[in-house]
Amino acid sequence: MTTVHAKGRTPVHLPQSQERGADAAARALETVLASLEDSKAEDIVTIDIAGKSALGDYMVVVSGRSNRHVTAIADRLISDLKDDGFSGARVEGLETGDWVLIDTGDVIIHVFRPEVREFYNIEKMWAAPDIQDETLH
Repeated sequence: MTTVHAKGRTPVHLPQSQERGADAAARALETVLASLEDSKAEDIVTIDIAGKSALGDYMVVVSGRSNRHVTAIADRLISDLKDDGFSGARVEGLETGDWVLIDTGDVIIHVFRPEVREFYNIEKMWAAPDIQDETLH
């Protein structure tokens, strides 16, 4: 399930899950989305990857307008996560501000400059439906 969450649009509806840790993942996602909204992140896309990957439950892909904005979004998000009890997030790419990856364990956040996001187009890859090879049948 892919849900777009941006200002003026319908908020994310979290799927019901019976898995252990689902409440923590949902709470982390709420913290992430609130922080991104406050930082004026653009084109916020949330992808439910629970059951598709052992990497986490959600992937969030957002854009910042410039290197400085990407860095500011990431800095604020890291601070907000710590304030809400999600310390220990792994962070990559903060030095350059082209693409910052923040991994909380349950939620993976990619903060891109628009050009870099367009080049990698990772949300398309993760949101794509499963393709089955018809020749195997």
